[in-house]
Amino acid sequence: MFKPFVINPPVFYTSVAIITLFLLIGLVFPDRSEAIFSGIQLGILVNFGWFYLLVVGIFLASVLLFSLGRFGRLKLGPDDSTPDFGYVSWIAMLFAAGMGIGLMFYAVGEPITHFALPPTAEPGTIAAMRESMSVTFFHWGIHAWAIYAVVGLSLAYFGYRYNLPLTIRSGLYPLLKHRINGPIGHAVDIFAIVGTMFGIATSLGLGVAQINAGLNYLVGLPVTPMIQIGLIAVITALATVSVVTGLDKGIRILSESNLVVAILLMVFVLVVGPTADLFRSFVQNIGLYLDQLVLRTFNIYAYEPTPWVDGWTLFYWAWWISWSPFVGMFIARISRGRTVREFITAVLFIPAGFTFFWMTVFGNTAFFIDTGVAEGALTEAVLNDVSVGLFQFFTYLPMPAVTSTLAVILVAVFFITSSDSGSLVVDTIASGGETNTTTGQRVFWCAGEGVVAGGLLLAGGLGALQAATIASALPFSIVMLVLVWALFVGMRADIAQQQQAAAAGIAAPAQPASGLTWQRRLALMLHAPSDREVLGFIDKEARAALEQVAAELSTRGRQASVATAGETGGVVLTAPADGVRDFIYGVMPATSPLAAYTAFEAARPENRHEARTYFSDGSRGYDVMGMTRDQLIADVLVQFERYLMLVQSPEARLVSAAPEHAAEPSA
Repeated sequence: MFKPFVINPPVFYTSVAIITLFLLIGLVFPDRSEAIFSGIQLGILVNFGWFYLLVVGIFLASVLLFSLGRFGRLKLGPDDSTPDFGYVSWIAMLFAAGMGIGLMFYAVGEPITHFALPPTAEPGTIAAMRESMSVTFFHWGIHAWAIYAVVGLSLAYFGYRYNLPLTIRSGLYPLLKHRINGPIGHAVDIFAIVGTMFGIATSLGLGVAQINAGLNYLVGLPVTPMIQIGLIAVITALATVSVVTGLDKGIRILSESNLVVAILLMVFVLVVGPTADLFRSFVQNIGLYLDQLVLRTFNIYAYEPTPWVDGWTLFYWAWWISWSPFVGMFIARISRGRTVREFITAVLFIPAGFTFFWMTVFGNTAFFIDTGVAEGALTEAVLNDVSVGLFQFFTYLPMPAVTSTLAVILVAVFFITSSDSGSLVVDTIASGGETNTTTGQRVFWCAGEGVVAGGLLLAGGLGALQAATIASALPFSIVMLVLVWALFVGMRADIAQQQQAAAAGIAAPAQPASGLTWQRRLALMLHAPSDREVLGFIDKEARAALEQVAAELSTRGRQASVATAGETGGVVLTAPADGVRDFIYGVMPATSPLAAYTAFEAARPENRHEARTYFSDGSRGYDVMGMTRDQLIADVLVQFERYLMLVQSPEARLVSAAPEHAAEPSA
């Protein structure tokens, strides 16, 4: 039976309309489309290029400030939350986030291009090499990851600490409160979807151009737009198959294997290339990057205007901004339970550190080849077509056929995983934060990414993709500035509330206010409740108790409601308030590991099932399984009294970061 789409209609239909409009420009006016897209790009860069440069500098400064002092100690989740992944696994996943089509496409192409056409140095000189690597590091360094960190931190902070949906609009809750569910919230999510679609389409366009160039080198396949459209269709179909069949495990294994192969390819170049020189270059490249960091952050070349900054730095900043919901949601999903300081430090420096070494290995080896055995032929090939740079590079190293084949496979797999994962991110935003949507929706967005990439390639090649990216990133950059301010307001409010609680001697509710009878405690010791028993307790006893409290509050003039919390069987009581955080008392099913006393038990751990509370202030929850209805009501009243004490102070009235109908915290 057909399952209807789960969508937020204003967001879904408006996003599709805007994306379709861009495509129609190219299809209806094929002869003029390139001029139209070029005009759009030029107009934005001339009038707002300074804005892109400024906001990225603000993003970097903001996330660094968030990591310092008291803000840095706040958790991405309740105060007692622990990370979902161990430190090594988390670092490995952040490490993987730094890899993608862009690094394959530009690994040789960007350093060689800047070597031949540097912004200020004499082309083809040692000074040009230095400037080339300094600029390349700047484009792929901590500025890019600061952009991702803003979106990821906003999603993780308000999603996991205050139980809001994983959509961009949730980050504006401290400023707009329930109005995020109106037109402003719709507009924010629309900007995010449109920007993400064009950012992904740009990556796919780069990827298919490189695949075409690689197949031309390996088997003589012509490099034409129609061939590239065919390649997009084939690879998008493979991504769609993974969506339809639910081969998430297979795709994950493929993605992890792809990362290993990419690292092995880098190690191969490191070993067969000028190894000692590469390590020396890496150290100096870092020094050059740090030396020029502040100047390049704000250098718009106002006194010596050059199209170089438009074609490179400003395009990159727009690309990273449009790509940020995709990467931001990924790093948010894997970072629950981390502190703000851990999150920002790791996100800024771990992927960037790997990228720096990758670019050094390929870029400095390319300099070594071009100024030696190639005698300038590599530069000539890259300037003619940057997509062929990597394959021309491999011809000067051992086993070029093998390495070129691996490169084509790497880009193809990055294409598939980007399309598959990107469709999930866009679908989540378009459905209002729902993660359990229909397969048809994922297929729609997956196919849409391929159509957008193919349509814009036909309309004006990579230039059309760049123009669409730059245009779509402009409104979202404004949204991101507001996200930064909202994070500041929300974090400051949390700090104020913690101080207020400490001053008033109010402890976090780490234990239930109403205890169990000794008979019931003994029963729970001897019989660990099953998942079904916990769900039955929540649905019967907890729901009834919360409904009684809600009815009494409403009778006394304090509007309150009870709702099901998400899809896990939880229940939540919400009492909205103006100017302060709403009162939230939720009960959700949760698990905690039972004690293991032997190695065998530790290898096959069992979980204890609990009915765990959660609140609107990120404080600790606790197990209420086994309480009677009257005990639950008494517990709600104690927490409500604590809530009223916390919101008395003027500082606490800054706090407004809980949803009207909170979802359960992610497990």
